[in-house]
Amino acid sequence: MINTKILGTGSYVPKKILTNNDLKAFVDTNDEWIYTRTGIKERHIVTDEYTLDLAYEASLRAIESANIDKSEIDMIVVATVTSDFAFPSTANLLQAKLEIEGVTAFDINAACSGFVYALQIADKMIKSGGFKKILIVGAEILTRLTDWRDRNTCVLFGDGAGAMVIGKSNKNNIKDIVTGSQGDTEMLLYCKNPDLKDPAVNVVSKQDHIHMKGREVFKFATRIMPKTVNELLTRNNLKIDDLSCIVAHQANMRIIDKSARDLEVDMSKMYSNIDKYGNTSAASIPIAIDEAIKSNFLKEGDLFITVAFGGGLTWGGALIEL
Repeated sequence: MINTKILGTGSYVPKKILTNNDLKAFVDTNDEWIYTRTGIKERHIVTDEYTLDLAYEASLRAIESANIDKSEIDMIVVATVTSDFAFPSTANLLQAKLEIEGVTAFDINAACSGFVYALQIADKMIKSGGFKKILIVGAEILTRLTDWRDRNTCVLFGDGAGAMVIGKSNKNNIKDIVTGSQGDTEMLLYCKNPDLKDPAVNVVSKQDHIHMKGREVFKFATRIMPKTVNELLTRNNLKIDDLSCIVAHQANMRIIDKSARDLEVDMSKMYSNIDKYGNTSAASIPIAIDEAIKSNFLKEGDLFITVAFGGGLTWGGALIEL
């Protein structure tokens, strides 16, 4: 039987910081209003970079952390909803920028759950025996899709990327992964593609913004995250006290707090960096795990669960021993 583990992690965010006070120039809001409702103080936003650039920088750090030669990577999976092009994929362009030739490379879209989906793909591909080392990346420029006039959504999002190298292990470190989805027929969280064109008119396409029914998304998130954690614990005959910590998707501090209370977990065991980055969608989980490791919040031998929810509606969680 082939086992898997995290070989290395890395993350990268743009240099420019947009604080809550800075947002007052665009929309009727203030620091207290934003922070008390979201837990966010600031977010990083791009000025002259692209999703590819963020993915590349995070990947370099993950490869260095894994202490491998990049030529050992035989698959690249990028989770993103903000690819620079409809095609080619960010993964294809990342492959070229990393100068890794001839490997399988593709993007996936599961919104904020995307990185957990990518982790599941990497885990199963390696355990199948078909691949040895896989680079997975969550990279987003959500500010591309942000409506800066809408104070209910523009305060939430930031840009960034996180990456991992997944490889073989002597023991089963990536113990279990669950993912799921349900069709968002009520359109609780979405961003439309450009409208269909009349060839006789051929107007310039306009990009839509993120739309969200916050109250309903909150209800979904606070239901599905504890459910996913409990499913992983039950499937593996564990109790919540067996975990060193939980690394949840950084969407809203109120969601993390409510999930912790429902799981009866002290907030000291819930890793959080949302105050610095806001919601970075598929980049949220890998950035948080990388920072948790770098700060020794997560240490070798720790058993933890990472859990996410996102547009789709999607969700996913993983039980991992570092």
